[in-house]
Amino acid sequence: MLASDLVLIANAGGVGRTVLEELCALDVPVRVMLRRDDDRAVELRALGAEVVIGDLTRPETVAPALAGVRRMYFAMPVSPDHLLATAVVASVAREHGELDALVDMSQMTVSQMTATSTAESRQQRLHWLAEQVLNWSALPVVHIRPTSFLDNPLFTSLAAQSIRKNGTIELPFGTGRTSPVAVRDVARVVSTVLREPAPHIGQIYELTGPRTVDMDEMAEEYARALGRPVSYVDVPLEQWRTEVLAKVGLPSHTEQHIATMARLHRENRYDRASDDVERVTGTPAQTIEAFVAARKDFYLG
Repeated sequence: MLASDLVLIANAGGVGRTVLEELCALDVPVRVMLRRDDDRAVELRALGAEVVIGDLTRPETVAPALAGVRRMYFAMPVSPDHLLATAVVASVAREHGELDALVDMSQMTVSQMTATSTAESRQQRLHWLAEQVLNWSALPVVHIRPTSFLDNPLFTSLAAQSIRKNGTIELPFGTGRTSPVAVRDVARVVSTVLREPAPHIGQIYELTGPRTVDMDEMAEEYARALGRPVSYVDVPLEQWRTEVLAKVGLPSHTEQHIATMARLHRENRYDRASDDVERVTGTPAQTIEAFVAARKDFYLG
């Protein structure tokens, strides 16, 4: 790789951290933007990344982070500032950057939204608007739209608690079907695009697991992976929101987003499957059973 192939990773949590590890292992030059020079910065430098300190909502810090960068991965945690950060990055990239590719982490819900739809969360609406801004910018954009993550606490820590307690997965999804995707599979798609972006510019990749399942089928996959009975218990949405979600202590914007995700699952809005993970990377997305089996000790405690 040449220095001109420098990749800026503008979020090193979850998918971004995994992308960074994959690119550094392949000797791709990586710069990562963090908000603080802390222990995480030390870890990322040890992996081979250059660390710059900045804030995606502050153009005066985004501009130097983009200096010399040809490829950028743009993502943020769930935040009411998502649209502001998108506009800042787009404007700075147009004025100061020489990007060959901007890989945008969006959400698959956007594929079902319109300019006037109102059923989605505030965060999902911000993702829809952010995609419009990036498209209008005329930058070389690739939109990555994952469905819900298998690594989400809904399917990991919360599921583990109830599985250990009484052998159940307790969620308000009703009979809705879903196809969650692993963070590592999404990261594989992103790193593939960043390494050789030209064929992907202008594309939208919708990333899911290999098939859709209802929650009873999901419980069966957990049971096979863990070697013990697991069943699904449907919890009324408002009861789950007040007795489980509200007690986590999340910011109101994040809580509203997760509660809306649960409602949309119940309304069967997540009944979607795509082979884009395999189409881009050559390897199929991980199954629920394989994901859980690889973390058996975590789920059983």
